[in-house]
Amino acid sequence: MCGIVGLFLKNPALEPDLGRHLAAMLEMMTDRGPDSAGFAVYGQPGADGVGKITLRVAPGFDHAALQAALADKLGAAVEITPRGTHLVVEVPEDVIEAATAAIGTLAPGASVVSAGRRMEVYKEVGLPADVARAFGLAGMAGSHGIGHTRMATESAVTTAGAHPFSTGLDQCLVHNGSLSNHNQLRRRLKREGQSFETENDSEVAAGYLTSRLAKGDNLGEALTAALVDLDGFFTFVVGTETGFGVLRDPIACKPAVMAETDDWVAFGSEFRALAALPGIETARLFEPEPATVYFWERHQ
Repeated sequence: MCGIVGLFLKNPALEPDLGRHLAAMLEMMTDRGPDSAGFAVYGQPGADGVGKITLRVAPGFDHAALQAALADKLGAAVEITPRGTHLVVEVPEDVIEAATAAIGTLAPGASVVSAGRRMEVYKEVGLPADVARAFGLAGMAGSHGIGHTRMATESAVTTAGAHPFSTGLDQCLVHNGSLSNHNQLRRRLKREGQSFETENDSEVAAGYLTSRLAKGDNLGEALTAALVDLDGFFTFVVGTETGFGVLRDPIACKPAVMAETDDWVAFGSEFRALAALPGIETARLFEPEPATVYFWERHQ
């Protein structure tokens, strides 16, 4: 049993309050997942041509030394901003792949959590409110975000096992449920060149969507294909640089509720996660149908 939340803003005027709303939604799902929590926020991109890599590091990590070594290795400007147990590393977009590989060599104790133009992912062990507070979620702005509270029933309680999982640029996934064919899929995706940090089936689901997106699908098409290729019971909430998607398996045994207004679309494992959103009184409330793709996109 885990908790999922998501908020996609149609109205740009609401972007300064994205983090505040997402933090409140995440905290409401504490009793569905008190072991660990995480979230992804799609904020404004940095300067033209600049990408972001989010790292998880140990206490006392020397980020200044990494910044100097990485700049020297890449021959490019590097900026590092600490945020709790994570670092946001800004590098030119065209060297994101090289930077990720270099970090593995220069800082073997650091773990890459996400990369992209707009997305930052943060996750940690602990109560959702504590995790949100540690990273300053309430003060973050952006167009959309997703979050997850985990009750670890099939693996250890670790930061690596917390959601969201990101296996592609500006793409991440949170999941409630269990996949029965994830090992088979993992082997296939490894043959395609993907690597995985955990044995978590949710990371495989994220990798599957990354594979579909790389082959030219949009998010809606990738989620539709998942209904054929993924076996098990699941609810997915997925983010891309411009999109927000929701998918439940054909049985749809996991709880889910959505609300939509002219200003926003929101998802929660339970209605109470949505109850404090502005305009909820007049929102269209609905339960997402089984085996049906819900997909919103906003280009900026």
